[in-house]
Amino acid sequence: MKGKRHTTEQKIRILREAELSDTTILDVCRSHQISEQTFHRWKREFGMLEVDQAKQLKELKRENGRLKRMLADEMLGKELLKEALEKKL
Repeated sequence: MKGKRHTTEQKIRILREAELSDTTILDVCRSHQISEQTFHRWKREFGMLEVDQAKQLKELKRENGRLKRMLADEMLGKELLKEALEKKL
């Protein structure tokens, strides 16, 4: 069963809360209903990022994915043209 999805801003806010408060990581995880593993995964991904940097990172990842799909489509089209030319000869 999948849990609640948190936005990037919420993830960073939770990480900052754990850094700044005197409570343990387990207490912060319990209060936000996330696992300790999830907390450490977020920390590895968003560790020292600010909210605006995280938004920029997310946008760059989205654009990178789009460019990769475009490249794959172009390469596939090129392969199809090569096959069509080989069949004609």
